[in-house]
Amino acid sequence: MSSFLSRRRLLTTGTGVALGLGAAGVTAPAASAAPAPAARRHTGPEETRSLDELYRAALKEGGKLVVYAGGDTPTQQDGTKAGFKARFPGIDLTLIVDYSKYHDVRIDNQFATGTLVPDVVQLQTLQDFVRWKQQGRLLHYKPAGFSKVYDGFKDPQGAWVATGAIAFSFLYGTAAVGSDAPRTPHDLVDPKWKGKIASSFPHDDDAVLYLYSLYARTYGWDWVARLAAQDVRFARGSNSPGDAVFGGQKAIGIGTAGSAVPSASSPARFVIADGHPFMGWGQRMAVLKQARNSTAAKLFLNWQLSTEWQRNSFNGWSVRTDITPPAGLRQLWDYPNAHVDGFPKFMADRAEVERWKQTFALYFGEVEGDPTPGRLGLHPGA
Repeated sequence: MSSFLSRRRLLTTGTGVALGLGAAGVTAPAASAAPAPAARRHTGPEETRSLDELYRAALKEGGKLVVYAGGDTPTQQDGTKAGFKARFPGIDLTLIVDYSKYHDVRIDNQFATGTLVPDVVQLQTLQDFVRWKQQGRLLHYKPAGFSKVYDGFKDPQGAWVATGAIAFSFLYGTAAVGSDAPRTPHDLVDPKWKGKIASSFPHDDDAVLYLYSLYARTYGWDWVARLAAQDVRFARGSNSPGDAVFGGQKAIGIGTAGSAVPSASSPARFVIADGHPFMGWGQRMAVLKQARNSTAAKLFLNWQLSTEWQRNSFNGWSVRTDITPPAGLRQLWDYPNAHVDGFPKFMADRAEVERWKQTFALYFGEVEGDPTPGRLGLHPGA
Protein backbone atom coordinates (compact mmCIF):
# COMPACT_ATOMS: atom_id res chain seq x y z
CA MET A 1 0.00 0.00 0.00
CA SER A 2 1.40 3.43 -0.93
CA SER A 3 2.07 6.08 1.70
CA PHE A 4 -0.72 8.17 0.19
CA LEU A 5 -3.24 5.40 0.58
CA SER A 6 -2.06 4.65 4.10
CA ARG A 7 -2.51 8.27 5.10
CA ARG A 8 -5.90 8.46 3.39
CA ARG A 9 -7.07 5.35 5.21
CA LEU A 10 -6.00 6.80 8.55
CA LEU A 11 -7.84 10.01 7.79
CA THR A 12 -11.09 8.65 6.42
CA THR A 13 -11.31 5.19 8.03
CA GLY A 14 -12.80 2.20 6.26
CA THR A 15 -16.28 3.74 6.02
CA GLY A 16 -15.26 5.83 3.03
CA VAL A 17 -17.58 8.69 4.00
CA ALA A 18 -15.65 10.86 6.45
CA LEU A 19 -14.69 13.43 3.82
CA GLY A 20 -18.09 13.67 2.20
CA LEU A 21 -19.93 15.50 4.96
CA GLY A 22 -19.03 19.13 4.32
CA ALA A 23 -17.16 21.71 6.36
CA ALA A 24 -19.96 22.23 8.85
CA GLY A 25 -19.17 19.04 10.73
CA VAL A 26 -21.38 16.19 11.87
CA THR A 27 -23.26 16.01 15.13
CA ALA A 28 -23.27 12.61 16.78
CA PRO A 29 -26.64 10.99 17.44
CA ALA A 30 -28.30 12.32 20.58
CA ALA A 31 -28.17 8.98 22.36
CA SER A 32 -24.39 8.75 22.03
CA ALA A 33 -23.73 12.44 22.63
CA ALA A 34 -25.06 12.59 26.19
CA PRO A 35 -22.31 13.62 28.63
CA ALA A 36 -21.21 10.91 31.01
CA PRO A 37 -22.04 11.85 34.62
CA ALA A 38 -18.71 10.50 35.84
CA ALA A 39 -16.88 12.76 33.36
CA ARG A 40 -18.71 15.80 34.70
CA ARG A 41 -17.86 14.99 38.31
CA HIS A 42 -14.25 13.99 37.85
CA THR A 43 -11.61 16.64 38.40
CA GLY A 44 -8.64 14.61 39.63
CA PRO A 45 -5.12 15.57 40.63
CA GLU A 46 -2.26 16.31 38.26
CA GLU A 47 -0.23 13.47 36.83
CA THR A 48 2.52 12.41 39.26
CA ARG A 49 4.36 9.91 37.05
CA SER A 50 7.53 11.07 35.35
CA LEU A 51 7.90 11.09 31.58
CA ASP A 52 10.09 8.00 31.80
CA GLU A 53 7.48 6.18 33.91
CA LEU A 54 4.75 7.09 31.42
CA TYR A 55 7.01 5.98 28.58
CA ARG A 56 7.49 2.53 30.11
CA ALA A 57 3.74 2.23 30.70
CA ALA A 58 3.02 3.30 27.11
CA LEU A 59 5.38 0.62 25.79
CA LYS A 60 3.54 -2.02 27.82
CA GLU A 61 0.26 -0.70 26.39
CA GLY A 62 1.49 -1.43 22.87
CA GLY A 63 3.76 1.49 22.00
CA LYS A 64 1.51 3.15 19.41
CA LEU A 65 0.07 6.67 19.17
CA VAL A 66 -2.01 8.57 16.60
CA VAL A 67 -2.28 12.36 16.73
CA TYR A 68 -4.41 14.66 14.57
CA ALA A 69 -2.79 18.11 14.54
CA GLY A 70 -4.02 21.30 12.91
CA GLY A 71 -1.68 22.95 10.44
CA ASP A 72 -1.16 24.17 6.89
CA THR A 73 1.20 21.58 5.40
CA PRO A 74 1.85 17.87 6.02
CA THR A 75 5.43 18.60 7.14
CA GLN A 76 4.60 21.43 9.53
CA GLN A 77 4.90 19.22 12.62
CA ASP A 78 8.04 17.39 11.54
CA GLY A 79 9.97 19.05 14.35
CA THR A 80 7.47 17.76 16.88
CA LYS A 81 7.66 14.25 15.46
CA ALA A 82 11.46 14.29 15.48
CA GLY A 83 11.58 15.61 19.04
CA PHE A 84 9.15 13.01 20.34
CA LYS A 85 10.89 10.13 18.54
CA ALA A 86 14.26 11.23 19.86
CA ARG A 87 12.93 11.33 23.43
CA PHE A 88 10.77 8.19 23.18
CA PRO A 89 12.18 6.04 20.35
CA GLY A 90 10.06 3.00 21.16
CA ILE A 91 6.73 4.72 20.44
CA ASP A 92 5.30 4.29 16.94
CA LEU A 93 3.96 7.82 16.42
CA THR A 94 1.63 8.68 13.56
CA LEU A 95 1.11 12.47 13.49
CA ILE A 96 -1.19 13.70 10.73
CA VAL A 97 -1.32 17.42 9.97
CA ASP A 98 -4.23 19.01 8.13
CA TYR A 99 -6.48 22.04 8.47
CA SER A 100 -8.30 21.90 11.81
CA LYS A 101 -11.65 22.45 10.10
CA TYR A 102 -11.11 19.20 8.16
CA HIS A 103 -9.84 17.20 11.10
CA ASP A 104 -12.89 18.05 13.22
CA VAL A 105 -15.25 16.82 10.47
CA ARG A 106 -13.35 13.54 10.27
CA ILE A 107 -13.44 13.11 14.03
CA ASP A 108 -17.18 13.82 14.22
CA ASN A 109 -17.83 11.26 11.51
CA GLN A 110 -15.62 8.72 13.23
CA PHE A 111 -17.59 9.26 16.45
CA ALA A 112 -20.82 8.71 14.53
CA THR A 113 -19.60 5.55 12.80
CA GLY A 114 -17.60 4.00 15.64
CA THR A 115 -14.34 4.19 13.69
CA LEU A 116 -12.25 6.58 15.80
CA VAL A 117 -8.65 6.89 14.61
CA PRO A 118 -6.75 9.49 16.71
CA ASP A 119 -5.84 9.23 20.37
CA VAL A 120 -4.95 12.92 20.68
CA VAL A 121 -6.33 16.00 18.92
CA GLN A 122 -4.51 19.35 18.73
CA LEU A 123 -6.61 21.91 16.88
CA GLN A 124 -7.31 25.59 16.25
CA THR A 125 -11.07 25.03 16.21
CA LEU A 126 -11.46 25.92 19.88
CA GLN A 127 -15.25 25.56 19.85
CA ASP A 128 -14.96 21.84 19.12
CA PHE A 129 -13.35 21.16 22.48
CA VAL A 130 -16.26 22.78 24.30
CA ARG A 131 -18.75 20.75 22.29
CA TRP A 132 -16.85 17.49 22.64
CA LYS A 133 -16.59 18.02 26.38
CA GLN A 134 -20.36 18.50 26.56
CA GLN A 135 -20.80 15.27 24.58
CA GLY A 136 -18.55 13.36 26.98
CA ARG A 137 -15.96 12.69 24.25
CA LEU A 138 -12.87 13.98 26.08
CA LEU A 139 -10.86 12.35 28.84
CA HIS A 140 -10.73 14.57 31.92
CA TYR A 141 -7.03 14.45 32.66
CA LYS A 142 -4.54 16.91 34.14
CA PRO A 143 -0.95 16.43 32.99
CA ALA A 144 1.98 17.42 35.17
CA GLY A 145 2.30 21.20 35.18
CA PHE A 146 -1.42 21.75 34.57
CA SER A 147 -1.63 24.15 37.53
CA LYS A 148 1.10 26.30 35.93
CA VAL A 149 -0.84 26.84 32.71
CA TYR A 150 -2.50 30.23 32.23
CA ASP A 151 -6.11 29.90 33.39
CA GLY A 152 -7.54 30.99 30.05
CA PHE A 153 -5.62 28.22 28.31
CA LYS A 154 -7.14 25.23 30.13
CA ASP A 155 -10.42 23.62 31.02
CA PRO A 156 -10.87 23.56 34.83
CA GLN A 157 -11.78 19.86 34.78
CA GLY A 158 -8.86 18.95 32.51
CA ALA A 159 -10.94 18.09 29.43
CA TRP A 160 -8.45 20.05 27.34
CA VAL A 161 -5.35 22.19 27.81
CA ALA A 162 -3.43 24.45 25.45
CA THR A 163 0.10 23.31 24.73
CA GLY A 164 1.12 26.06 22.29
CA ALA A 165 0.86 29.86 22.59
CA ILE A 166 0.48 31.24 19.06
CA ALA A 167 0.13 34.77 17.71
CA PHE A 168 -0.88 36.10 14.29
CA SER A 169 0.06 39.54 13.03
CA PHE A 170 1.90 40.90 9.99
CA LEU A 171 5.57 40.73 9.12
CA TYR A 172 7.87 42.38 6.62
CA GLY A 173 11.17 41.66 4.94
CA THR A 174 13.74 44.05 6.33
CA ALA A 175 15.65 44.39 3.04
CA ALA A 176 12.45 44.77 1.01
CA VAL A 177 11.01 47.68 3.03
CA GLY A 178 14.28 49.49 3.73
CA SER A 179 14.36 52.24 6.35
CA ASP A 180 10.68 53.13 6.00
CA ALA A 181 9.12 50.00 7.44
CA PRO A 182 5.42 49.80 8.37
CA ARG A 183 5.18 50.15 12.15
CA THR A 184 1.49 49.30 12.61
CA PRO A 185 -1.27 47.54 10.65
CA HIS A 186 -2.71 50.97 9.88
CA ASP A 187 0.38 51.72 7.77
CA LEU A 188 -0.36 48.84 5.40
CA VAL A 189 -2.81 50.92 3.37
CA ASP A 190 -0.10 53.39 2.33
CA PRO A 191 -0.13 53.36 -1.52
CA LYS A 192 3.62 52.69 -1.58
CA TRP A 193 2.88 49.09 -0.52
CA LYS A 194 0.50 48.45 -3.39
CA GLY A 195 1.31 45.13 -5.05
CA LYS A 196 3.82 44.27 -2.32
CA ILE A 197 1.55 42.50 0.19
CA ALA A 198 0.67 38.84 0.60
CA SER A 199 -2.07 37.58 2.92
CA SER A 200 -3.89 34.46 3.99
CA PHE A 201 -7.53 34.34 2.91
CA PRO A 202 -9.60 35.62 5.88
CA HIS A 203 -12.55 33.45 4.89
CA ASP A 204 -10.42 30.28 4.92
CA ASP A 205 -8.77 30.45 8.36
CA ASP A 206 -10.73 31.54 11.44
CA ALA A 207 -7.64 32.87 13.24
CA VAL A 208 -6.78 35.08 10.27
CA LEU A 209 -10.46 36.05 10.09
CA TYR A 210 -10.37 37.14 13.74
CA LEU A 211 -7.25 39.19 13.07
CA TYR A 212 -8.98 40.95 10.18
CA SER A 213 -12.07 41.52 12.31
CA LEU A 214 -9.88 43.27 14.89
CA TYR A 215 -8.43 45.44 12.13
CA ALA A 216 -11.92 46.36 10.91
CA ARG A 217 -13.14 47.18 14.42
CA THR A 218 -10.03 49.27 15.17
CA TYR A 219 -9.49 51.13 11.91
CA GLY A 220 -12.94 51.05 10.31
CA TRP A 221 -14.33 49.74 7.06
CA ASP A 222 -12.77 52.55 5.05
CA TRP A 223 -9.39 51.11 6.03
CA VAL A 224 -10.52 47.67 4.83
CA ALA A 225 -11.60 49.19 1.51
CA ARG A 226 -8.20 50.90 1.15
CA LEU A 227 -6.44 47.60 1.86
CA ALA A 228 -8.62 45.94 -0.77
CA ALA A 229 -7.24 48.47 -3.26
CA GLN A 230 -3.65 47.46 -2.47
CA ASP A 231 -3.62 44.55 -4.93
CA VAL A 232 -2.99 42.08 -2.09
CA ARG A 233 -2.04 38.58 -3.18
CA PHE A 234 -4.28 36.23 -1.22
CA ALA A 235 -3.45 32.55 -0.86
CA ARG A 236 -4.58 29.61 1.21
CA GLY A 237 -2.77 28.76 4.43
CA SER A 238 -1.35 30.92 7.19
CA ASN A 239 2.10 29.80 6.06
CA SER A 240 1.70 31.51 2.68
CA PRO A 241 2.39 35.15 3.73
CA GLY A 242 5.61 34.17 5.50
CA ASP A 243 6.66 32.03 2.55
CA ALA A 244 6.12 35.00 0.24
CA VAL A 245 8.18 37.34 2.43
CA PHE A 246 11.04 34.96 3.20
CA GLY A 247 11.08 33.91 -0.45
CA GLY A 248 11.48 37.52 -1.59
CA GLN A 249 8.21 37.55 -3.55
CA LYS A 250 6.47 40.15 -1.38
CA ALA A 251 7.63 42.78 1.10
CA ILE A 252 4.82 42.31 3.62
CA GLY A 253 2.78 39.34 4.81
CA ILE A 254 -0.52 39.57 6.74
CA GLY A 255 -2.18 36.82 8.75
CA THR A 256 0.68 34.58 9.72
CA ALA A 257 2.54 33.38 12.78
CA GLY A 258 5.97 34.60 13.73
CA SER A 259 8.43 35.33 16.48
CA ALA A 260 8.55 38.73 18.11
CA VAL A 261 11.92 37.95 19.73
CA PRO A 262 14.32 40.65 18.50
CA SER A 263 16.86 39.21 16.08
CA ALA A 264 19.38 41.19 14.07
CA SER A 265 20.09 38.18 11.85
CA SER A 266 16.50 37.51 10.76
CA PRO A 267 15.56 38.67 7.24
CA ALA A 268 12.04 39.47 8.44
CA ARG A 269 10.40 41.18 11.40
CA PHE A 270 7.14 40.09 13.04
CA VAL A 271 5.33 43.25 14.15
CA ILE A 272 3.60 43.81 17.48
CA ALA A 273 2.84 47.46 18.14
CA ASP A 274 1.53 48.88 21.40
CA GLY A 275 -2.05 50.07 21.06
CA HIS A 276 -2.60 48.23 17.79
CA PRO A 277 -4.29 44.84 17.41
CA PHE A 278 -2.80 41.45 16.81
CA MET A 279 -4.26 38.15 17.98
CA GLY A 280 -3.06 35.34 20.20
CA TRP A 281 -4.51 32.07 21.45
CA GLY A 282 -3.68 28.78 23.06
CA GLN A 283 -3.72 25.83 20.64
CA ARG A 284 -5.80 23.25 22.49
CA MET A 285 -4.99 19.59 22.94
CA ALA A 286 -7.09 16.77 24.36
CA VAL A 287 -6.99 13.03 24.86
CA LEU A 288 -10.11 11.37 23.47
CA LYS A 289 -12.00 9.21 25.94
CA GLN A 290 -12.21 6.36 23.42
CA ALA A 291 -8.48 6.50 22.63
CA ARG A 292 -7.00 3.08 21.95
CA ASN A 293 -3.62 4.22 23.22
CA SER A 294 -4.55 6.32 26.22
CA THR A 295 -1.25 5.95 28.09
CA ALA A 296 0.81 6.99 25.05
CA ALA A 297 -1.65 9.88 24.61
CA LYS A 298 -1.00 10.98 28.19
CA LEU A 299 2.73 10.71 27.57
CA PHE A 300 2.44 12.96 24.53
CA LEU A 301 0.38 15.53 26.45
CA ASN A 302 2.77 15.55 29.42
CA TRP A 303 5.77 15.89 27.12
CA GLN A 304 4.18 18.79 25.22
CA LEU A 305 3.47 20.60 28.48
CA SER A 306 6.85 19.82 30.07
CA THR A 307 9.30 22.64 30.75
CA GLU A 308 11.88 20.94 28.52
CA TRP A 309 9.54 21.33 25.52
CA GLN A 310 7.84 24.60 26.45
CA ARG A 311 11.16 26.43 26.79
CA ASN A 312 11.92 25.68 23.15
CA SER A 313 8.84 27.28 21.58
CA PHE A 314 9.57 28.85 18.19
CA ASN A 315 8.17 32.26 19.14
CA GLY A 316 9.43 32.54 22.72
CA TRP A 317 5.99 32.20 24.29
CA SER A 318 4.86 29.38 26.55
CA VAL A 319 1.43 28.47 27.88
CA ARG A 320 3.00 28.11 31.33
CA THR A 321 3.10 30.98 33.80
CA ASP A 322 6.38 29.77 35.32
CA ILE A 323 8.39 30.11 32.10
CA THR A 324 9.61 33.66 31.52
CA PRO A 325 9.65 34.89 27.90
CA PRO A 326 12.93 36.10 26.38
CA ALA A 327 14.04 39.67 26.98
CA GLY A 328 11.80 42.14 25.19
CA LEU A 329 8.66 40.02 25.46
CA ARG A 330 5.83 39.80 27.95
CA GLN A 331 3.63 36.79 28.47
CA LEU A 332 1.22 36.54 25.53
CA TRP A 333 -1.81 37.06 27.79
CA ASP A 334 -0.24 40.23 29.23
CA TYR A 335 -0.70 42.02 25.89
CA PRO A 336 -4.21 43.53 25.97
CA ASN A 337 -3.98 44.05 22.20
CA ALA A 338 -3.49 40.28 21.68
CA HIS A 339 -7.13 39.62 22.63
CA VAL A 340 -6.38 36.10 23.89
CA ASP A 341 -9.73 35.93 25.67
CA GLY A 342 -11.60 37.25 22.64
CA PHE A 343 -10.68 34.52 20.18
CA PRO A 344 -12.50 31.67 22.01
CA LYS A 345 -15.64 33.82 22.21
CA PHE A 346 -15.33 34.66 18.52
CA MET A 347 -14.98 30.98 17.60
CA ALA A 348 -18.04 30.03 19.66
CA ASP A 349 -20.43 32.22 17.63
CA ARG A 350 -20.44 30.40 14.31
CA ALA A 351 -23.19 32.54 12.78
CA GLU A 352 -21.14 35.68 13.44
CA VAL A 353 -18.04 34.00 12.05
CA GLU A 354 -19.90 33.29 8.82
CA ARG A 355 -21.04 36.92 8.55
CA TRP A 356 -17.45 38.12 8.90
CA LYS A 357 -16.32 35.62 6.26
CA GLN A 358 -18.86 36.79 3.72
CA THR A 359 -18.15 40.45 4.37
CA PHE A 360 -14.41 40.12 3.79
CA ALA A 361 -15.07 37.91 0.79
CA LEU A 362 -17.03 40.78 -0.74
CA TYR A 363 -14.42 43.42 0.09
CA PHE A 364 -11.52 41.40 -1.26
CA GLY A 365 -13.26 40.14 -4.38
CA GLU A 366 -13.39 36.50 -3.31
CA VAL A 367 -17.06 36.32 -4.27
CA GLU A 368 -19.16 38.24 -6.74
CA GLY A 369 -20.44 41.53 -5.37
CA ASP A 370 -19.94 45.26 -5.32
CA PRO A 371 -17.00 46.03 -2.97
CA THR A 372 -17.87 49.73 -2.78
CA PRO A 373 -18.17 50.74 0.92
CA GLY A 374 -21.72 51.62 1.85
CA ARG A 375 -23.30 49.34 -0.71
CA LEU A 376 -22.52 45.98 0.86
CA GLY A 377 -25.27 46.12 3.44
CA LEU A 378 -23.34 43.73 5.70
CA HIS A 379 -21.04 45.27 8.29
CA PRO A 380 -20.86 42.95 11.31
CA GLY A 381 -19.51 44.56 14.44
CA ALA A 382 -19.65 48.06 12.98
